[in-house]
Amino acid sequence: MAAPARKILLIDDDRMQFRLTQAHFKNFRRERYELDWAATYEEGLQKLLHGTHVACLLDYRLGERNGLQLIHEAVARGCRTPIVFLTAETAERVDIEAMNAGALDYLVKGEITPRMIERSLRYALKLGETLEALRRLATRDQLTGLLNRREFERILPDEEERARRFGHPLALVMFDIDHFKLVNDTHGHPAGDVVLREVARRVAAEVRTVDRVVRFGGEELVLILVQTDRPGALNVARRVCAMVARKPIGVGESVALHVTVSAGVGVFPDDADSGLALLNAADRALYAAKARGRNRAVAFTEL
Repeated sequence: MAAPARKILLIDDDRMQFRLTQAHFKNFRRERYELDWAATYEEGLQKLLHGTHVACLLDYRLGERNGLQLIHEAVARGCRTPIVFLTAETAERVDIEAMNAGALDYLVKGEITPRMIERSLRYALKLGETLEALRRLATRDQLTGLLNRREFERILPDEEERARRFGHPLALVMFDIDHFKLVNDTHGHPAGDVVLREVARRVAAEVRTVDRVVRFGGEELVLILVQTDRPGALNVARRVCAMVARKPIGVGESVALHVTVSAGVGVFPDDADSGLALLNAADRALYAAKARGRNRAVAFTEL
């Protein structure tokens, strides 16, 4: 069975350009794509952010606004769909601005042929894959796949600013795998890696898609819980502790380890007036959880 055609989004306020692009797609030699169309800035942005298209062809002129503005807004809202910029302008300034805004290629409308647009899409998709792989290497922990500490240090000030501006609480939960050194010393570092990966998976499964899960360092994990107060954060922390402890983790054919975690909870602005102070509050609460017997969650206010 042939694979379904991948979807390309065209954002252009000219129906004739949509028909012309459809005709170009029918003459592609190597690839099969399904062309979707958005005729306005607003519709195009909504579809682009939905994430169901593998690439986007974006016109420069979109009524009162233009494609450059749309790229900036889409990128600011987390869009990573490869974009090929379409313009009737031949000025070098427009081309450079499009590439600087985040477009991966550009085409001048009057010069487009089926072969040219097919090549441009193939190039944009390949470059997009490469950039995504590099972004993952820069932001993700290689062992667990969680966000890394560098990305945590980038995200936390942004979330602090957002919480401060809108008056929403922001919670941090710091986890530590109990007696993790003993796992490494007794069963070896490969077994420790298995435990860490599985704990990371169980922790990530208990949070919302809007929250962030970070490998902070060693066996420490951190949750960034947006718009979450102390009771809500404690509930998440206790749920994670129970989930981790519920089922042993197999580290070999006949070895299954009972693993637990301890958790410390801090909430902005009640427990701290900055992101750094919030991290310190969660860390102090974690230390208290371990001192009180481990396999539990402690809030900063309980110190």
